[in-house]
Amino acid sequence: MGRNILEGGVLVVGLGRFGSALAESLARSGTQVLAVDPRHEVVQEMANRLTHVVEADWTSEEALRQLGAADFEVAVVAIGTDIEASILATSVLVDIGVPHIWAKAVTHAHGRILTRVGAHHVVFPEQDAGKRVAHLLTEKILDFIELDNGFAITKMRAPQEAWGRTLGEARLRSKYGVTVVGVKRYGQTFTYAQADTYVEQGDLLIVAAQTEALERFAAETS
Repeated sequence: MGRNILEGGVLVVGLGRFGSALAESLARSGTQVLAVDPRHEVVQEMANRLTHVVEADWTSEEALRQLGAADFEVAVVAIGTDIEASILATSVLVDIGVPHIWAKAVTHAHGRILTRVGAHHVVFPEQDAGKRVAHLLTEKILDFIELDNGFAITKMRAPQEAWGRTLGEARLRSKYGVTVVGVKRYGQTFTYAQADTYVEQGDLLIVAAQTEALERFAAETS
């Protein structure tokens, strides 16, 4: 299972509550997902909900290579309570050369180790849940993920000041210190943002910045 089948897809390692929810959410959005878990009963259950789910040792470099892990641009290590397996799986993906590795941490010490072995992004789903819900309640931000070092990514509706203009013309980065990395129009998939990307009313934006800048951007735009 390599790029020919899952080009542009995401590898999800671990199908606990977080991994399963993530994999299903990605699949619903149209993203190709390859999910891996060593537990037979978990794989059997998820086989009815995901197109590509495989029973394999998530700490084995040989097993992950055979599944085509090296062909993925993005991998998420979503292993929960087994901290040793989480660290080993992350290390294996680093050795394989996956360019963008996201890893779930259950403690800050766990997160520091994941960073040291090479994870590019560490997330704390349980700890961040309250912050995420608070941001979603503003109704301006449709989704919110806070990463390490106070950096966050959000999905939000395009502000009125950007309607009918290109991103270069709207100058959101220079005004608010945020970077628009993707734009989605109704009925279409997300596209990578460029300076000449045209924004219309109703478009959704993927915006990345320091958390404070994102909060300020949401508060000051309508």
